[in-house]
Amino acid sequence: MPMPLSELPIRRLTWDDLSACADLSEDRGWPREDHKWGLLLTAGTGYGVDAPDTKGLAAACVLTSYGPRRTEDPGLAAIGMVLVAERYARLGFGRRLMKHVIAETGDTPITLHATPNGRPLYEELGFAVTGRAEMVRGHFTHSGLASTVATRPATAEDLPAVLRLDADVFGQDRTSMITRLPAFADLLLVAEEDGVLTGYAALWPNMDTHVIGPLIARDTHTAKALITSLATGTDRPLRTDIDVRHEELLAWVKECGLEPIAFNTVMTYGIPDLPGDWTRRFAPLTVAAG
Repeated sequence: MPMPLSELPIRRLTWDDLSACADLSEDRGWPREDHKWGLLLTAGTGYGVDAPDTKGLAAACVLTSYGPRRTEDPGLAAIGMVLVAERYARLGFGRRLMKHVIAETGDTPITLHATPNGRPLYEELGFAVTGRAEMVRGHFTHSGLASTVATRPATAEDLPAVLRLDADVFGQDRTSMITRLPAFADLLLVAEEDGVLTGYAALWPNMDTHVIGPLIARDTHTAKALITSLATGTDRPLRTDIDVRHEELLAWVKECGLEPIAFNTVMTYGIPDLPGDWTRRFAPLTVAAG
């Protein structure tokens, strides 16, 4: 007798599940994003439910945990890539998977970026809205303004300073994720002044686009310089997700050819707001990892 759908076990995903995860994305009309799935499944922990009628997945998501900067700090976890196969939609798989992952985090606060379709479920589970990010995409056309900010390719010697800056701005230790950037990204740049790191940004491949993220900078002027420098390294359309509070940067990238695509709602569970310094956090590495 077939097992009831509500009793199908939730298991941890491995690298061997990468193709099935990409298939699931494609099933829901998302890009396959094999490259991004590979990062998330190695830097984070995937959870999934095997489809009873195929060798694929009925549902999946990824939990990425960031270490506390202090002993008394509970850390932070990010949930992303919450997907349910179309043929199993509206059968409770998403809710069951989310409840399982929330339980797995214990007392650790959680964040996620919600699509309009996912937001009602997350609100039912206790997540609260704390912000918004706007996705923009297009071919970058330089504004023609010269920048006084010095940018250059990052080297291995820059990594300790990048990690310190990232932890200060993000509010948590993301060593497990950031140390993978040199291999994951096609280009990793730093901005500096008088030998002091003032920002960094990565350009990584995603299907037919290049994504800018993370984008961390001392100010909007530095963020513009990093984007401009990254754009010279590709002929593909650029895509990034910018915190809507950075109104000047959003207006500027739109003037430079990037068009608005969609909004994601930033939500938290267990904390009233995200840690760190949002004024220097312009774009995430990916909305799937916080």
